[in-house]
Amino acid sequence: MIVLRSILFNVLFYISTLIIMLACMFLFVLPVRYCWWLIPFWARTEKFLLRWVAGVKSEVKGLENIPDTGCIIVSKHQSAWETFALAEYYRQPTYILKKELRYVPFFGWYLMKFRQIPVDRGKKGKALSEMSKKAAEAIAEGRNIVIYPEGTRRPAGAEPQYKYGIVHLYKTLNCPIVPVALNSGVYWPRRRFFRFPGTITGEFLEPIQPGLQPDEFFKTLQERIEGASDRLLDEAEKATPDNIIIKEARARQAEYKKNKDFAWKSDVSKEEGRLCLKGGFFFDNALAQLVICSQFVL
Repeated sequence: MIVLRSILFNVLFYISTLIIMLACMFLFVLPVRYCWWLIPFWARTEKFLLRWVAGVKSEVKGLENIPDTGCIIVSKHQSAWETFALAEYYRQPTYILKKELRYVPFFGWYLMKFRQIPVDRGKKGKALSEMSKKAAEAIAEGRNIVIYPEGTRRPAGAEPQYKYGIVHLYKTLNCPIVPVALNSGVYWPRRRFFRFPGTITGEFLEPIQPGLQPDEFFKTLQERIEGASDRLLDEAEKATPDNIIIKEARARQAEYKKNKDFAWKSDVSKEEGRLCLKGGFFFDNALAQLVICSQFVL
């Protein structure tokens, strides 16, 4: 049954995404302020399909922790779920992404329409300066910048690998940081076809205010996200104890936590991290791949 439901959901996800992109082409002639409704509409559509086709519910906690002003959403990243399911709760979500994604038909056009922040990684220092300027403009407009500090999807229970580049934005933009914990990798595991029944939970945590020293901020951010994500993994285990992904997650945790000297750290040097151009916190390819594939499945 899981196989059939997963096949049906994946097909419907691709088809519905393509239909929405085609049906909403008229938005390109309208000012962007009249277009933001499309993002929550798309998110709710896909969550509806995920719930009733694949049997995966979506639960979101801590919405009161999202400030009314511009802020940076810093999210744990385990699957494609968080790239769309949480989008309806953001205020004009803004992603930092590779400039090449702008050239993808349909998908790239929408990225430009919604004024996402492209970065030319070949320009290095200049790219960082341009990115910081555009990010500051987005924050001034009250928008939410969305970042995945590990730079790519990590399996549930895997050792955290945060990039130090998030510290640059924290110091430069001087705005609240809202950490996000989740357990999406239990029910929507990365690089796997199956969607396992259960409830994915995403939780917005208490904001980290400006003013901390770089290393203190970096440690605080990881401790909050990883601590809450471990708690959500515990809750998932109680709710669906037979889920095979949870067993794999526990094995990963045991492997890296058996090292008594383990401490929260970045997997790149601080000097590299300041450049923010080595994968860092860019808009992850997971969702891009899903959307691009939807253009070719018909």
